[in-house]
Amino acid sequence: MRAVDELIGLLGAAHVLTGADTGPYVTDWRGRYSGRPLAVVRPGSVHELADVVKWCAARGVPMIPQGGNTGLCGGATPDETGRALLVVLTRLNAIRAVDTGNDTMVVEAGCTLQAVQQAAHDADRLFPLSLAAEGSCTIGGNLATNAGGTQVLRYGTARELVLGLEVVTPQGEIWNGLRGLRKDNTGYDLRNLYIGSEGTLGFITAATLKLFPRPVAQCTALLALPSIEAAVAMLARARKGFSAALTAYELIAANCLQAVVECFPEQRLPFDDAARAAPWFALLELSDSESEAHARERFEAVIGDALEAGLVSDAAIAASATQSRALWRLRESIPLAEKAYGKNVKHDISVPASRMAEFVATTNAALQAAHPGVEHVIFGHLGDGNLHYNVACGTAYTEEALLARQSEIHALVHDRVHAFGGSISAEHGIGQLKRDYLPRYKDAVELDLMRRIKAALDPQGIMNPGKVLPG
Repeated sequence: MRAVDELIGLLGAAHVLTGADTGPYVTDWRGRYSGRPLAVVRPGSVHELADVVKWCAARGVPMIPQGGNTGLCGGATPDETGRALLVVLTRLNAIRAVDTGNDTMVVEAGCTLQAVQQAAHDADRLFPLSLAAEGSCTIGGNLATNAGGTQVLRYGTARELVLGLEVVTPQGEIWNGLRGLRKDNTGYDLRNLYIGSEGTLGFITAATLKLFPRPVAQCTALLALPSIEAAVAMLARARKGFSAALTAYELIAANCLQAVVECFPEQRLPFDDAARAAPWFALLELSDSESEAHARERFEAVIGDALEAGLVSDAAIAASATQSRALWRLRESIPLAEKAYGKNVKHDISVPASRMAEFVATTNAALQAAHPGVEHVIFGHLGDGNLHYNVACGTAYTEEALLARQSEIHALVHDRVHAFGGSISAEHGIGQLKRDYLPRYKDAVELDLMRRIKAALDPQGIMNPGKVLPG
């Protein structure tokens, strides 16, 4: 094929894949979306990528950016036409610079999140973005979806951890915006335009990231709770008692942890039988800049008061880093346990924390009325109002029967989210999965502005077509 030969001329045969060799790249992590690309290309530098983009722009060839392929909304998967070029950025994986004086680092888009965290650690700094997929997800993908994770409560989403970007435009131009400045009022904020755009406006190829001091001490606890109302009240107490030192607060339904210990028998819940029967759990973490003793004193005082007040029925406080990792492993294993049990109907939603209990109770009731017997699989980042509100087969449905009701379930849940002043996408993006829901929930003027931005930056419509914006 002439097109493939020309691409080989740009990148070399080892980095232009066709046929069966494209297999690892063409299906999303959940197995929901699969496509057929013209080819998979793996540029090794920003200039090679720019050459590929110019080649595509000259021929009107669509381009699909992909990092670690861990996305959950089909945002990095080609369609079935065989026209699009799937552009994998994992070879752009250099840590270009670490500046401890400015508390910044410049990294390329193909670096795994774990590699970035390690580079920061090696420099005695912290890069706080933390996700279950951090060993395989890439910084480019994290920024393309404005990833959240477990420490948004203290440090914010990916967008808030970035000072500058390098971007290849849909025309093959290279924008060098890697300035490591915390104040720069020289025009439009292009950085924030590209972050969260899911590759529909250009290729993020590198970023200047913020670094933070590493905490002197961390304390972790798993709390057994009688209700979501108690979890919200405990969050308020933790915020008052710990202030900015509260770095994580995760809400977990009991059936999620039960699924983890059933799928992974080496993991255990650190409670007696009475506490294991609690309907809800919270995993919270304090990061202290003073001392281990200071952290432990604050931690035990706040949790002790909550136990006395009846907000918490039991608490397992990690006594070591090993025990802390074990508690976090329980939380991080929930998506793997979900996957082991089969497909379910997933929702990545946000609702004001103050209304979370009412939202869950009323939405659960509405789902049971419409689809009796479904199972509610609920966990997420209560500290920033983000829940993974998933609906599983339970004992009433087969996987096929549940997925046949998927559109109805999505509509019901999303309508409820909208009624509560929430968002149908908190941290996973839009991709293909939620693209066609946007007109129902997004302001028409806002959606039109998004279309105009897309048309201005990508007039050919070749950057990740079919994602984010409805047709």
